[in-house]
Amino acid sequence: MAPQYRSSRSGSGHEQRERRAPRPLDPARLNDLALAYVARFATSAAKLEGYLARKLRERGWEGEREADVPALVAHFVAAGYVDDAAFARAKAGSMNRRGLGGRRIDQALGAAGIAAPLREEVRPEPREARQAVFALARKRRLGPFGAPPADRAAREKQVAVLLRAGHRLDMAREVVEAQTIEALEQWVEDA
Repeated sequence: MAPQYRSSRSGSGHEQRERRAPRPLDPARLNDLALAYVARFATSAAKLEGYLARKLRERGWEGEREADVPALVAHFVAAGYVDDAAFARAKAGSMNRRGLGGRRIDQALGAAGIAAPLREEVRPEPREARQAVFALARKRRLGPFGAPPADRAAREKQVAVLLRAGHRLDMAREVVEAQTIEALEQWVEDA
C-alpha cells in the first residue's frame, strides 16, 4: 500500500507533504504484510516472525484479540511459504560461491534463526570449502594470484583477510603459501 500524504502550506510558498501515520494492523492486514514479505524475500521462520513483530511495534494493533504472530508464521510454514531448510541451503550455497567460509556461513544462518542441526547439515563439504577459499583468493588477488608478499607481515595480512571471511587457519595458510596457481588448483582437487 502506497503511503498517503497530506499537503500543507508553509510560509515560504512551497508545499510540504506530511506523512500520515499508517493505520494500525488488524488480522487481515497482518496476513497481507506477511504474504507480501514472503513473496518478495527468501526468509526463515524466525526472520518472518521478527519482521511481523517490528511492524506491530511500528503500527500498533486494532484486532479484537491479541496478535498471534507465532501462529501466523506456523501457518506460513505449514503452507510451504517459509522453509528453513531450503532457505539455509540457498543462503549457504550463495555465501560459499561468493568465497565465504564455514564460520561466516554459520554466523549468518544463526542470525537468521536457523537451528544448529540444520546449520550443521548445510555446512560446506571439504572440497566446497577449498573451492570457496580459492575463489576468494582469486577475487582478492591473494597468494599466487597477486604479487608475492614481500615479508611475513604481508603474508599474515593476507591470512587475516581469509580468516575474516570465515575460513580455517590451515586453509588460509595453504592458499597464501602456495607457490603457483596450478599447485593451488591441485590442492582443491585433492580434497
